[in-house]
Amino acid sequence: MNYRKFGNAGEDLACRYLQKQGYEILERNKHYSRFCEIDIIAKHKNTIIFVEVKTRKSNSFGSPLEAITPSKYANIRKGIQFYRSENKIKTYRIDVIGITITPEIKIEHLKNIQI
Repeated sequence: MNYRKFGNAGEDLACRYLQKQGYEILERNKHYSRFCEIDIIAKHKNTIIFVEVKTRKSNSFGSPLEAITPSKYANIRKGIQFYRSENKIKTYRIDVIGITITPEIKIEHLKNIQI
């Protein structure tokens, strides 16, 4: 499985997880440039949630959450600014979901991160 398919499979898991938590998935893989992509845009109650998803086969090289670099956070911020201005969003938050596949599927969900 190539990296893109693996990442999409992780995003599928994240979407199912969020839906079970009562979130409505609005969009996936929203691109604003070659460097700026928002993995999942969801709605929970009256809040829009921008979700970055990182999936790893194992924690051998660190947790998935450690793989989100400062430059990635900067690109996420840019995308959120574009989306908010296009859609006149006032109430929002940023979440991160880390998924590890082996030895068992583990999902870590950090809510309302400050970047």
